[in-house]
Order: sequence, then structure tokens, then C-alpha cells
Amino acid sequence: MELHQVSPPLAGFRCTDTPSMAGWKEARRFAPSGRRASGNARAAAKFARLLSHPALLCPISMAHVHDATTIRPWDCAVRTSTRKTISAALAAIVAAMTLAHYTSPARAQRIGDKVAALLNPAQERTYVLYLRARAQHDRELDAYWSAVDERRQQRSKKRAAGQPYTPDDFVQVQPPIYRGPALPPSIEKIIAAATPPAPPSEGLPALADFLAHAKRQYGFLPRRGSETDFKRKYAIESLRLGLSKDQVVRVYALETGGRGTYDMQAGIDPQTKKGRHISSALGYAQLLAANSVNELVKHGNAFYTRLEGMSRSRNVSSARASELRRKMVALRRMIRAARSVPNRWSAHVAFSRTPKGLGIHALNLDADIGPWLQTIKLKGVREVAEKAGRPNLTGAEIELMNLAGPRTGLEMMDPVGARMPTTNFFARAAYYRNTIVRNKSSADLLQALQDRMNVNLKQAGSIAFAKAFDDVRGTTRTTRR
Repeated sequence: MELHQVSPPLAGFRCTDTPSMAGWKEARRFAPSGRRASGNARAAAKFARLLSHPALLCPISMAHVHDATTIRPWDCAVRTSTRKTISAALAAIVAAMTLAHYTSPARAQRIGDKVAALLNPAQERTYVLYLRARAQHDRELDAYWSAVDERRQQRSKKRAAGQPYTPDDFVQVQPPIYRGPALPPSIEKIIAAATPPAPPSEGLPALADFLAHAKRQYGFLPRRGSETDFKRKYAIESLRLGLSKDQVVRVYALETGGRGTYDMQAGIDPQTKKGRHISSALGYAQLLAANSVNELVKHGNAFYTRLEGMSRSRNVSSARASELRRKMVALRRMIRAARSVPNRWSAHVAFSRTPKGLGIHALNLDADIGPWLQTIKLKGVREVAEKAGRPNLTGAEIELMNLAGPRTGLEMMDPVGARMPTTNFFARAAYYRNTIVRNKSSADLLQALQDRMNVNLKQAGSIAFAKAFDDVRGTTRTTRR
């Protein structure tokens, strides 16, 4: 259903928040006592009077209302003084129509014979009402995220045309929150016992998988070193690329909690090695497997040339030179494989999930290439910002662009985008997976990143990383003298 939209919002008005499910209690006043048809008629009349309320800035014709449950609060602005009244009334009317709609036993939601046999009538009614409330909430969420996708496509067209964003290019309210009835623990326990276990999934690849595929696909074994050595090489490379100590250490503090090791995978405690990996993200900058493929496509030749130069240096032993040459052969195979797919992000994501793509991700663990790969990714973020007129990024701003993607991060720092909910800038699954981004505006998220960085900078790993930068700078000054 499409509703008339206020664009842009007028002064003194704002889009209504998600209607409170407290209206379910009031709904009993409107619930039908007789046949469903007459109950719906009375509820529809109440609904029609509500839609003509003068507080609504976007009057809705009943001719456009096919299902009252699809009214989207983010499409309508309401006077602040009456927002709560209208919100509660909307919830009450929608609830009444929903209850009326499902009065007939013929429309009862199927819960399965096995579950039904274990529940008494009262429990069954409670469970069905819970399922209906959840289903309604899911529909609201689907409608909300569809609107988010529409606005994102709209912004993409504007960006391509060089046009500035307006508030109307964003969904301006937070996503609906479930406020329906909770499922009592006693019923939840019965349902769990009657539900067959989910079939085992293949799961996400782990560190061992990256190493195994690297060896099998490319004959590559990363050169492992100490944390101190890795941090030192990382600091050297960062300074060479023009990245500052504050920028790099702050990204590390946020991405790893200030305790991360160079072989840390997201979800695994870097010290105890316990936990459950939640993504392919690796290392100090937590690069995804697709990032590794993408950066190798762009900079693989430069990496190869550097390895070649190192192998020919008079300062390396013959054993070390042989090791570097073997690494060059494996790297050349990886470059060829990465460039065998179209040079676009979606293709790199798909390729990163294959054995060849997973093997490339093991480069992050190599004491030679790992620091190059991760720091050049951060440099790329900075270069995108420079081209957009933002030459001086804070550590939190770099991390925002690293977290959301460079161009999306710039949208979030745009004066208009900074005020908008973070849902506009993340895929649905990513939004709910990253707890730090939820229920915030872009500006709130940037501040949250800064605050968490400040805390994590006090951790041992962050302190050691900062010292590595200081040591490298001190060595450089001494050499110049």
C-alpha cells in the first residue's frame, strides 16, 4: 500500500514512531462480539474516522487501504503534540481489525498436530496469538526494509547524477520493535521439545580452512611471526602509506577490542582462542575474505614486485631468498585466480566463498604480505575520502568507512545522512548482526565508535601497537641523523 508522503518534513512536525502495541489492550473495546463481518465494519468505521483526524499531515483515502496492518508509520508525519495519541489509536484499530479477522476457527493458524497435542486449549490460544503477533511484526519489518531499499536505490541515482541528498532520500525513523505478547516459558519449553532439531549447516570457514585451502590450491604456507614483529611491520607500512598512528591504532582498538592478534578471526577470543567465528574477518583491520580478493586484484602486481626486490637483496640469506621466490610463485597463482572473475564487488564476494577465494584470505597471516594487504585497504578508504573533499579523517571516521564501506561511510557523514537512522546504510542482516549500529543515527554511531575506541585504547594490545609506532619513528629519526 502506498501512502501520501510529506516531503520534506515541515517544521514542527516529525514522522511518527512505531505504534505502541499497548493498543492491544484497548482493542478489546473494538473487538467484535458477533460475526466477523460486522466487527470489521465497525473497526473500519473507527479506522476511517482516525484517518480523517486533522493531526494527520498525510490524509489517507480508504480507497487506498487494502489492509490496515500495512500502514507504515515512516510514510506519514504527525504533529508532535498528538503523535502518541494517534500512534496508540492506530495500534488499537489495527489490533481490533486483526483480532476480528481471525475470529473464525476456519482461519486459525496451523501449529502442527504434534504441537497441538501437547498444548491445552488455553495454551494453544496463547501460542496462536503469539504467532499472529510475530507474523504481523515480521510483515511490518519487511515493509520497513523494503522502504529502506527503495531509498537506497534513490540515493544511488542521485549520487550518479551528482545531486545532493535531501531528508526524503532516507527512511527517517527506526525499525519497528516487537511489542506484542511474549511466549510464556512453559509453552516455549513445550514447543522446543516438539520441534525437530535443525539440520546441521556447513558453517562459516575458520582459520584452519583458510590455511588448508591456501596450501591445497596454491601451495602457499604463510610465514608466521611474533606479534611484536607483525605490529612493527604494520607500523612501518602504515607510516609509509601516510596513515597516522592515531588512525591505525584506533581502528585496531575498535576492530579487535584492543586485544587482537594478527591471526584473530571475528568471534574468537584472541587470547583464549575460544568462541564461535561469526564471519571471515581476520587480523588487525578485520578484513573479510572478499576484501582480500579485492585488494589482491588491485595491488597484487605491486606485492609481487616487492617480494621480488626482497629476494634479490644482498641482506637476505639464500634460504630466505628461496622462501620469497616460492611465495612469489604462489602469489602469482592467486593473482591469476582472483582476476579470473569480473572486477566488481559482487563477483569478489562470490569468489571469496570458493576454495580458491578462501585460500587467498590466508595472505593476511603472512608476516610479509599481511601488513601490506591490511594497511593498503585503510589507505584506499582514506583516498576515497580525499577525493570527496575530506582529507583529514579521524580514526573513528576511517572506522565508520571501514565498517559500512567507503562510499556508504561518506553518506553517513553527509550533513543530511548524519541525522538519519543507521538502517539506511546497512543490509538488514548486517544491521542486526552488528550490535553497535542498532537504534542509532549516523552521528550517534560515529560517537559510539569514538567512545569505544577510547576505552579499548587502554588495552594491552593497543598500548603495544602504539609503542610499535613510537619505536619505528624513533629508529627512523636515529637513522636520518
